[in-house]
Amino acid sequence: MGIQTSLDAIHEADRLVDSMRLADDLALDAARTGGARTIRVLRGALGSDDQLVAIAATNALAQVFDEQADVVLSDLLSSDRTFLREHAASALSQRLPRYDTVGRLIGLVVAGGFTGMVAQRTLEQWSSAAPAVVGVALEGALIGVHEPDARYRLVETLGLVRARIASRPLLTIARDRGEDEHVRVAAVSALGQRRGDQAVASVVHELARHDGYLGDVARLSAIDLSAPDEVPDGDRVRDRGVDDGPDGDHPAGRDGLTIAQLFLHADIDAGLTHAGSGDNGGIATLLVRLGDALAAGGVLPAGGAAHVLDDPRVARVVTLSRGSADAAVASVHDLATRASGHVYGRVPLLSDPVSSATAWPLRVAARRGIRRVLRAAGGVDLLHLRMADVGSLAAADVARELDIPVVFTVAPDPHAVIQSLDLSGALTRETFGDVDEVEHFWFRTRLVQQLASNASHTVLFPRPELERDMRELVGIDVTSHPERHTIVPEGIDLDVVDRSVAEAAEHAAGLPATPPLAELRALLETLPPERRGLPLLVSVGRLHRVKGMATIVEAWAGADAAGADAVPLRDRANLLLIGGDLEHPSADEREQLDLIDAIVPADRHRASGLLLPGHRPNDTVARWVAAARFGLPGLAAPRGVYVCGSLKEEFGIALLEAMGSGLLVVAPQGGGPSTYVRQGDTGWLTRTWDVDALRQAMGEALTAASIETTEARATRSRDTVERSFTIQAMARSLSGVYDTVHHDELEQREWSVSAR
Repeated sequence: MGIQTSLDAIHEADRLVDSMRLADDLALDAARTGGARTIRVLRGALGSDDQLVAIAATNALAQVFDEQADVVLSDLLSSDRTFLREHAASALSQRLPRYDTVGRLIGLVVAGGFTGMVAQRTLEQWSSAAPAVVGVALEGALIGVHEPDARYRLVETLGLVRARIASRPLLTIARDRGEDEHVRVAAVSALGQRRGDQAVASVVHELARHDGYLGDVARLSAIDLSAPDEVPDGDRVRDRGVDDGPDGDHPAGRDGLTIAQLFLHADIDAGLTHAGSGDNGGIATLLVRLGDALAAGGVLPAGGAAHVLDDPRVARVVTLSRGSADAAVASVHDLATRASGHVYGRVPLLSDPVSSATAWPLRVAARRGIRRVLRAAGGVDLLHLRMADVGSLAAADVARELDIPVVFTVAPDPHAVIQSLDLSGALTRETFGDVDEVEHFWFRTRLVQQLASNASHTVLFPRPELERDMRELVGIDVTSHPERHTIVPEGIDLDVVDRSVAEAAEHAAGLPATPPLAELRALLETLPPERRGLPLLVSVGRLHRVKGMATIVEAWAGADAAGADAVPLRDRANLLLIGGDLEHPSADEREQLDLIDAIVPADRHRASGLLLPGHRPNDTVARWVAAARFGLPGLAAPRGVYVCGSLKEEFGIALLEAMGSGLLVVAPQGGGPSTYVRQGDTGWLTRTWDVDALRQAMGEALTAASIETTEARATRSRDTVERSFTIQAMARSLSGVYDTVHHDELEQREWSVSAR
């Protein structure tokens, strides 16, 4: 196609996801045709009312190797259409360094945010070819910038200039007691990446003798300076001269694989004490349970669960999550001495906790922390990435650097969200750029493609139309080289669920409440007497717009679509929403809480039957969900319903736990839930973004639950989970994937050595 025809195709596509995919064709046409006319046509498209077309044109300009294309992209860094700035900054990373553009990119770094991160990546790339230009420009910018956060970003970017020209100003800032501590931290952290420089080592070790935050970061930098140039994997450790551990065996020299997995937006611990707060959602629960199951081997994990792998291939699982600098120091020493089991590595992001959507500027700290953990582990055989977030972006860089194969779980995220918003009318061509400036849909979809294409193997969730969805939403043909793709359902620890069900059933039968159930009783006792005895509608999850908690409240509290004679849901059941940090809510949590309060005023929550207890430990949540099925004598009727209001749910850990507890569920009709929820039997599938449709499904499920007279349906719900969706089944499947990838990697390396 010609360049104009390609632009027309993007504008005329039926769906936004189709237009985004067609942008690749536009870029190819731009590279193929080139010339003044192509630049003129693309430049004209930058002002289009169709903001998606303008973004596509910006990215296509990067493929036209002409100085005028560079000029246009450089001008866009100051565009009044602010959503184009990040795309121009990203596009320039594919171009040769331009001296007159460096200053504008530095200006974006000073401004910060996601666009600042993208500009920083481009400057980092350019510094390889023009270190003096980038380094001197950054040092000059520091003279006129005094705000600590902006100085931090400039110093961090200066630390990415690997040439010696950057060492002197970094040393000066690190030693300057008059400098803001946060800025000094950026310099000290960067010095840890400059091995072989005696002056750097002397300053770092001197600062490491100090107490406090700066001393903790200096101790981490000292660890970085002492790290070997290359970390071998378990099968190559003896050939690389790595010293043995105190017991004569290096942690990496072991029977079985070491697998690393990560989620940096949560404080993950073995007890899941932070589950449901901030971004500590189902993924945190999954990683803890899965890591335990993979590493269990022949040893029973805590709690006495009897399900272990029959043929364990994994000896050690390293789960990386965020943590403080001092916790990171401790985890490095722990990792170096633990050759088996499930161990946790802490990645200090050198920032207060932020939501995943706003964590992109933490890329450099994340990358350094991930590299440190993987090196401390003494050799990692495989890295499993699961999300298109800053953690995966940083980890992919480290895996490439350390030659660690990657397995990537591919899901149409954010593709499915874009599709849902498009269908609901909440996202249009005229608003795509403005929304993208906040949600970064374009960048994330491209990151999914890059991670999938570079992975040694991809893991897929079951979906009713998997091949079609992956092709049409993500642009991946899973029928091409099917040996590189494996479908693996997520799973839950059914032992935890069964213990919870037993406790709830025993209390309903008259036995005293266990501590978690006593806590729930105390919560329900705050309801007005007339509301005690109603069943519970319950939902568990983060307070985030994607999870749809405010939508659930709107569906429950609003007028029933069935007409004036219908009994409103709020009069039929109380609503229990478990999740969120209510004392210190994040921006996303605050947004949902404000939306909920606009529907049901905060001073009317209890009177209306709305309960918002905030997050609770995972085991406590399991007891509360089970109690919704059996009721609590004198406070809640039995036969409640679980509601998932997510815009998209790739699989749904909390849904599976609710089904394992025997509850009827309401779930999104797309994605993973439709592969295991039987419509009208074990649950109701609905358009969760449509409040009326969600309200109707909740009402029908509540009616169906209320007329059940046997345990037959509850048994079918649990059987569905036990048959296919346990954490042990997931661990067995993934263990096979890891083993296959590892052996393929060994064969490739042997062939590479023999070919020399």
